[in-house]
Amino acid sequence: MTSGKSPSLTFDDVRAALAGRARRDYPFDELETAHLPEGGLRHAAVLVPLLERGGEICVLLTKRPLELRRHAGQVCFPGGRIDATDADDLAAALRETEEEIGLPPAEVEVLGRLDDTLVLVSAFRLTPWVGRVPYPFPYAPHAQEVDGIIVASIAELLAPGVHRTEELVAYGIPHEVHFYTVQGEVIWGATARVLTQLLELWKER
Repeated sequence: MTSGKSPSLTFDDVRAALAGRARRDYPFDELETAHLPEGGLRHAAVLVPLLERGGEICVLLTKRPLELRRHAGQVCFPGGRIDATDADDLAAALRETEEEIGLPPAEVEVLGRLDDTLVLVSAFRLTPWVGRVPYPFPYAPHAQEVDGIIVASIAELLAPGVHRTEELVAYGIPHEVHFYTVQGEVIWGATARVLTQLLELWKER
């Protein structure tokens, strides 16, 4: 991408692309169980919030406080562990989103889902749901869970030099680890893998 603009894609296009893409979930059955925590993988879900700002589709992310025990300081999507009281993974993603940034589920237009992936650091099976969220909106980050909100346009994320990958071995198998550097922040890990899936919708346009 050299123009600074992402290929034109509407929210209806995103919905159609998500409905038509073949699922390519992470190969969880290939993990070496000896490397997993007792009880195996836990299940979590996130919302991948898309909004329109200045005529462009953007992605909303959160930054976690440095004081947290898990994933401290990381840039991520709103979401978390699926509780027994959640109806399903989508309900969990929407509940966590409201808890973290003050966005009620009724304000989210669900567009579809991406592939389940593995959170390498904490051994979670992560289900990502994509939704359109309002902008502007009085988002209210929960101080104990969210240090700030980042809004990055698709054009920013697709710009040359923003994305890179590294190889590492985890749970007995090799992994390609993605990194995106935008607005002085580094997005990596499961969030970056989910982001890579999302950006494929624009790259394939």
